[in-house]
Amino acid sequence: MPPRFGPEFQDELTALLAWRRDVRHFRRDPLDEDTVAELMATAQLAPSVGNSQPWRFVRVRSAELRESLAAHADAEVVRAGEAMTDERRATYSSLKLHGMREAPEVIAVFCDDATPIGGGLGAATMPETRRFSVVLAIHTLWLAARAKGLGLGWVSVVKPDYIAGLLDVPQDWRLIALLCLGHPVEPDVVPELERRGWQARLDWRANVSER
Repeated sequence: MPPRFGPEFQDELTALLAWRRDVRHFRRDPLDEDTVAELMATAQLAPSVGNSQPWRFVRVRSAELRESLAAHADAEVVRAGEAMTDERRATYSSLKLHGMREAPEVIAVFCDDATPIGGGLGAATMPETRRFSVVLAIHTLWLAARAKGLGLGWVSVVKPDYIAGLLDVPQDWRLIALLCLGHPVEPDVVPELERRGWQARLDWRANVSER
């Protein structure tokens, strides 16, 4: 018999979703290998088009590579700020946009666009669904990490081709996310961008329409 998820679990799930935050401030405490392995196994449970499981996780363990990634992100942060108004740039400059120098784990997540797994089922007309599947694996990892009291941050201020070249991955792999994983310095249910005046969370009704 399948499990039954009662009201108490449903409330806890809602709390988990609310506490899933994009974390940028990490403690340096290392994560044990059993914890990382368990999180990777949980991410593998994510749904994927045609059961293709196209996600490819690359753990960046080299201190030299990590510093190159961090320096690249720093440069892209500065470049992005140059296109903003003075007022917006002041707020932007106060934000911490990655934790790659502090987080114990840095993980690059790619989509294998050439995977033979799944036989192309469901991706013939919408090949981008493979990449959507990778995002679902990332979200699964995110929730699993939060359930363990860990934080995850998605670093988007990077150039995908640069990251792929730096990490020397196969040609058909496309970067989906660069992630920081570890213990958050100070967990908070309110998104940091909201706390710092960048953007408030919208009411759900603002994103729902009828036809």
